[in-house]
Amino acid sequence: MKLDPVQLAQKLISFPSITPVDAGAIDYLIEVLSGLGFKCQKVIFDDVTNLYARYGNLEPNFCFAGHTDVVPTGDINSWSFDPFLGDVHDQKLYGRGAVDMKGAIACFIASVSEFIHDNPNFNGSISFLITGDEEGPAINGTIKMLDYLKDRQEKISLCLVGEPTSSEKLGDIIKIGRRGSICADIIVRGIQGHVAYPHLANNPVTGLVSILGLLKNTKLDDGNEEFQASNLEITNIEVGNNATNVIPASASASFNIRFNNIYNLQTIEKWIRDVCDNVPDIKYDLIIKNTAESFLTSDLTFGKIIQDAVFDTMGISAKFSTDGGTSDARFIKNYCPVIEFGLTNATAHKIDEHVSLEDIANLSKVYLNILKKYFV
Repeated sequence: MKLDPVQLAQKLISFPSITPVDAGAIDYLIEVLSGLGFKCQKVIFDDVTNLYARYGNLEPNFCFAGHTDVVPTGDINSWSFDPFLGDVHDQKLYGRGAVDMKGAIACFIASVSEFIHDNPNFNGSISFLITGDEEGPAINGTIKMLDYLKDRQEKISLCLVGEPTSSEKLGDIIKIGRRGSICADIIVRGIQGHVAYPHLANNPVTGLVSILGLLKNTKLDDGNEEFQASNLEITNIEVGNNATNVIPASASASFNIRFNNIYNLQTIEKWIRDVCDNVPDIKYDLIIKNTAESFLTSDLTFGKIIQDAVFDTMGISAKFSTDGGTSDARFIKNYCPVIEFGLTNATAHKIDEHVSLEDIANLSKVYLNILKKYFV
C-alpha cells in the first residue's frame, strides 16, 4: 500500500497538538503504521504521548525520528487559513506543523509505505520514534523514550531526524551536529531605598547592567571548521518597579548562549560566574536551565548516503552544517549516529506556516532513495 504524503500531512495538521497536547495525532500514526505492518508501542510519560513503532526484527534498524507537537498559533485571526485544517492554496499546504514537522513525518510514512511495497523482504528493520514533547520542555519525550528502548534492549542502528534543515531550497542543508545551548536567569540583589538618598540604598539595576554589558560584549570565539561562533543573546530584563522615586530591591535578566564545541556546559557556566564575580559590590543568584551540549557526527558515511540521495533525486549538492537551534538529535546522538534532514525552515513557527506540494513530493522521494541506498 503506497500512501499520499500530502493527505497524510493534511490529516496530521488537523490535530491541534499544541505542545504538550497530543489531540489524537499519535493514535492516528498508530492506525496508519499498524496498517503497514508496524508493531506500535504507545508510551505516555506524565502528560506527554510518545510512539515507538518498528517493522521487522532484523538489524540494522533504520529509525525515523520526529515530533507531532507544534508551537502555538499566535494570533489566529492573522492566519490566511485555519491553522488546523491543512488547506491547499496555490500549490502550498498551510497549517501549524506543515514545516515543523508534520510534513516531514508524512514524507517519512509515504516513503516507507512505498519502500515496503517494493521491497517486502529487505534485510533489516525500519522504526519510528515520535514524541509530543520536542517543542516543550523536552523532558517527557525522546530522552525518556531512549531510556525506555534501552531497558527493553531495543537497538537503533542509526537515526534520521526530519527537522526542517533546508535553508534557501529543499535539499541544500544536512545537519550533522548542533551547537550547545544554555539558558540562564540572573538575579541581582540590592537594598531598596529612595532615589534622593542613594547612599542609603544599593541599586541592583546598576550591577545587572554592568554584568549584562560584560556578558554581551565579550567575544567568546571565532568559531571553527565545524561550527559557527558562539553567541549570547539577552532575552528578558525584569525589574518590576513602577515607582519613579524608588530604588528597587532586585533586578533580573534572562539570556541564552549557543556555544560550539570549543566549550562544554561546565566551561560556559564557569565563564558566566567569572564575569559576574568580577563586577564589584553585588550579590547575585544564577539559575541555569534548559541546557544541551554541542555535538558533531564525525562518521559521515550515513551523511554521504543522504547527500547522494538528494543529488540523485533533485540534482542538488547538499552541504553539511551545524547551525541553527537545538533538536531532539541532542539526545539521540548518545544512543546512535544521528543526522537531520527535512523541509525548508523559512516559515517554521510563523503565521501562515506552509510548505509547497512540490517539496513534499520531493522530500518523500529523497527519503525513499535514502532507504534504497541504505538497504538495497
